[in-house]
Amino acid sequence: MTTIAQEITKPSVTAALFDTDAYKLGHIHMYPKGTTKVLSNFTNRGSRIDGVDHVVHFGLQAFLQDYCIERFAPFFAADEDEAVAEYADGLIAVLGPNNIGTDHVRALHRRGYLPLIFRALPEGTRVPLLVPSVTVESTEREFFWLVNYIETALSASIWHPSTVATIADKYRGILDDAAERTGTAPEFVDWQLHDFSFRGMPGIDTAAASGAAHLLSFKGSDSLGAMDFVRRYYNSAFGAENGQILGSIPASEHAVMCASGPEGEEETFRSILEANPAGNISLVSDGYDLWKVLQVILPNLKDVIMAREGNTVIRPDSGDPADIVCGTRTRPGAVHTAEVKTMERNPAYFGVIELLDAEFGHTINDAGYKVLNKVRVMYGDSITAERAVDMTSRLEKMGYASENLVMGVGSFTYQYNTRDTFSSAIKVTYIEVDDEGRNVFKDPVTAKGSKRSATGRLAVILGEDGELKLIEKATPEQEAISLLQPVWANGQFIRRQSFADVRAVLGNIAS
Repeated sequence: MTTIAQEITKPSVTAALFDTDAYKLGHIHMYPKGTTKVLSNFTNRGSRIDGVDHVVHFGLQAFLQDYCIERFAPFFAADEDEAVAEYADGLIAVLGPNNIGTDHVRALHRRGYLPLIFRALPEGTRVPLLVPSVTVESTEREFFWLVNYIETALSASIWHPSTVATIADKYRGILDDAAERTGTAPEFVDWQLHDFSFRGMPGIDTAAASGAAHLLSFKGSDSLGAMDFVRRYYNSAFGAENGQILGSIPASEHAVMCASGPEGEEETFRSILEANPAGNISLVSDGYDLWKVLQVILPNLKDVIMAREGNTVIRPDSGDPADIVCGTRTRPGAVHTAEVKTMERNPAYFGVIELLDAEFGHTINDAGYKVLNKVRVMYGDSITAERAVDMTSRLEKMGYASENLVMGVGSFTYQYNTRDTFSSAIKVTYIEVDDEGRNVFKDPVTAKGSKRSATGRLAVILGEDGELKLIEKATPEQEAISLLQPVWANGQFIRRQSFADVRAVLGNIAS
């Protein structure tokens, strides 16, 4: 007798086939009669982020392993009649009585793999808008329908990692520029933007993929799920050793810092510091009164802080980030009066960096910028690219090296995006009907050309200006030299990349 619990937990063998839009279920009969081949491409067509006109290609290899192989494995392993019957039940549950049939699903089960070929640019490539990063094509005549059947899963799996990788790349450029101007070592920038986005993501799997995308440009992260993502889908066995995937430091949170109340705050700071005599450590400092922490508690603990082997990172985490760190007097357009503004009277006027400098002092680096002694600042709330520019530029004007500050980004940065951030889309460009090729495209008159898609077989080449170029209606000779190279075909990988290799292609982190 089957129990309710057993019925609920019974795994579906056709789950992968229902990872699509319902309207695609019947498309097999909607293509022109005699269709035997379909070719589609994934392209980012526009940008809603100022100054970004290239999108970092990332996430395809994970999709191919997770969806095309692992998620379809139960279907191919199941009894043929059982699998087909389950699919038929699903069709009726969604559409009611229908004429779709199941012969195509039975044929796919007998094939034992997805008869598709994926061609792609190397992951980590900065791909110009309107240039495809991926194409997918049917490899057997009767499975033409499968190409756009999997469009939904493919799009859902790669637009977000690519978007996050692109946003992280933008931050990397901002911080690299600031480091170069103020004498900060490039290696420090690997750790200057920290990923705190896990808790704000719409699921563990999304957080892992997004976290891995961040790690293409930085090493600092608390999103530990990204490690397993990298190990599963971008293992070092596929190429060079991956090296350190991510790193972090011991750090407190408000639950810890507020556990003893305002009266016990100084003792909390002391006990944590004494328990961690070596290494960098981050302490949330705005549980109650940030200015008291900076002007009373930290001076009382100066001997402990100066004796430690490593930096004590002070983390103010509320208020306007640039004003808190750099002081209100550095705000663009700020009005300065003749009134005496001592640190004791108005600490917010001077900001965290100068208050720490007043107590712990600084050294001067080779570029002539100040580096705080034994203390640093971490701000991990409400950081945007614009604020990152503002904060580093204010520090520079104050005479401080960018290495005094580490920033954290959360789900606002990495989750508050959509497929429309870069207008990411998958479109058919070529089909064959009765073995005759047809170039396919869309160009809605009501969109004034903004939604026109590429057409024909596609190739991507490197232009004389060093930029990637799309060739539409490509000839066999042009396809032969295309940078869109086969990566997966008929159930097997042709080419795989390690995470170290993807990082190397992007070039933000030295190998």
